[in-house]
Amino acid sequence: MKNLKLALLAGALAVTPAAAFAQEVGATIYGSDGNEVGTVAEVNDQVVVIDTGKHKAPVPVNMIADGEKGKTVGATKDQVDTMMDERIAEANAKRDAALVQGAAVISAGGRDAGKLGKVDLAADSVELLAPEGTFPLKKEHFAVNAQGQLMVLFSKDQIAAAAAKAGSARPSGGK
Repeated sequence: MKNLKLALLAGALAVTPAAAFAQEVGATIYGSDGNEVGTVAEVNDQVVVIDTGKHKAPVPVNMIADGEKGKTVGATKDQVDTMMDERIAEANAKRDAALVQGAAVISAGGRDAGKLGKVDLAADSVELLAPEGTFPLKKEHFAVNAQGQLMVLFSKDQIAAAAAKAGSARPSGGK
C-alpha cells in the first residue's frame, strides 16, 4: 500500500508543472532580474510559450519556477529575445542556403512536393515546380526540417487545392 501511495505521489508530481499552467494562459512570467519577460500564450505538457511582445518563445515547462513575483524563468526578457533572434537567424540562413534551383522539396507532411525552379532570393521569389503545377512563393514559405530537408510549409492537400483553384480560374482555351 505504501508503494502504491508513493507511486501515485510521484505521478502527481510529474504532471504538476503542466497542470499548474493549465489555467494560466495570459499569466505574467518574470525574468531572473525580477522584471516582466512576457505572458503565457500557450501551454502543453512540455512547453510554455511566452509572448515577449517581440517573439513567442517556447520554454520547457521544467524551466519555469515559482519566484517572488510569480512564475519565473532563469533569463531576462532581453536574453530570451536575443536567443530567439539567433535561432530565427540560424534557421533563415539554413533555409536560404537550401533554396537553390533544382533542390528537392517535401511538403509539411513530409511527402514529395516537387523541386525548385527559378530562385531569386534578392527579389524574394521562389518557384515551386510541383506535380500539380508551378507555384510562385516567397522564402518565408520554406524551412529546413530537423533532418536537413527543404520543406514547403504547405501540405500536399493545400498544394493540390491551390492548383485546382488556379486551374478553375483560367479562362477557357487558356494554357
